[in-house]
Amino acid sequence: MRWRVRRIGRLCLLACTGLPAAADDWPRWRGPANDGHIPAGVPVPKALPAEPKEVWKVPVGDGLGSPVASGGKVFLLDHQEGREVVHALDAATGKEAWRAPLDEVFKDNQSVPGPRSTPVVDGDRVYVQSCRGEFRCLRVADGKPVWGVNFVKDFQAVFIGEQGQATGASRHGYTGSALVDGERLYVGVGGPAGASLVCFNKADGKVIWKSQNDVPGYAGPVLATIAGVRHVVSFTAEGVIGLDAATGALLWREPMRTAFGRHVTTPVVVGDTVIVSSHQVGLVGVRVTKAGETVKAERAWTEKASAINVSSPVAVGAHIYGLGPGKKLVCVEARTGRQAWAQKEFANQDHASFLVAGDRILALTDGGQLVLFAADPSAYREVGRAQVCGKTWCNPAYAGGRLFLRDDRSLRCVQLVP
Repeated sequence: MRWRVRRIGRLCLLACTGLPAAADDWPRWRGPANDGHIPAGVPVPKALPAEPKEVWKVPVGDGLGSPVASGGKVFLLDHQEGREVVHALDAATGKEAWRAPLDEVFKDNQSVPGPRSTPVVDGDRVYVQSCRGEFRCLRVADGKPVWGVNFVKDFQAVFIGEQGQATGASRHGYTGSALVDGERLYVGVGGPAGASLVCFNKADGKVIWKSQNDVPGYAGPVLATIAGVRHVVSFTAEGVIGLDAATGALLWREPMRTAFGRHVTTPVVVGDTVIVSSHQVGLVGVRVTKAGETVKAERAWTEKASAINVSSPVAVGAHIYGLGPGKKLVCVEARTGRQAWAQKEFANQDHASFLVAGDRILALTDGGQLVLFAADPSAYREVGRAQVCGKTWCNPAYAGGRLFLRDDRSLRCVQLVP
């Protein structure tokens, strides 16, 4: 493992003194709880102005990774002169604080070149990942490396940008973001020799456990307590799996293969049901139960009429909301898969991002429109709509009443709550 620091004692001291993220920070993919919810108590908009105030706007290079905001900084990755680069900017002004090269840029035949994963900020560290599997822990203050690994060199992973791993389409590189929990860091590495998912010590990069042989999908892992057991749930190219968060032991597996190996959505957990979606299989609910010491899972329902392709849905109460077939916004009952309603022509193509704001949902369409609607399973009720950026497939970050958005040319800060 490269970039390993020599003085572990000093490293651990730094980790212990790192300040936690503020309550209204957005330090990781889909927010503080990794579920798209703006934390309770954080001010959220009750309406949308026709023209939301743009606080600042700065140019960025190519890439499909989402921004995050923590500790007064905004972090993102982009493509600069043949390299994937990490940037830290002042959240108040957009001025760059530092930048750090990460890896050679990855290009394929279906998307823009450049990085596609989202940074993870934890105290005084930021964790970043390239499309080619270069993973590093950097200092928030100046971008200097603390430790790092390479999925291919250190875990014998097959680079998932190569042809031949799935019939019908090329793979698009590593895109799923890591997940921090306490002193642990969970990463979808994809090593075929028992390192599909790896749990690291976040301070020094030492491996705590590694598990399974699955090729990664495009979403990172999620943590949840299901049937009384703390799980790490991962939606791989081969199906959805539940691992014991403490040991990495396989608790259950639900196979789910497609011709393209293109599982994209982040798993959503509602009670004892894990919900994932695949463009070919459909929207799927997996029910998890425990009898004695045995944890089991079985497919509870499959609904192709609500299949979500590439946009990760959000859950509010007993329902989930996401972008289904035909560019329609759908509301689905989590326990049964029953579609409560569908709103036609919600997005221009196949993507929209969703943030839960209390009893309402903020959606950013791929055309750059911000839509506020009620999280109401009885009917679709739109509260407001405004154009806030250009074409985008990136999830926004919400912090301090501001939305940080990345489109195909710029990073913007938009004021939603005074």
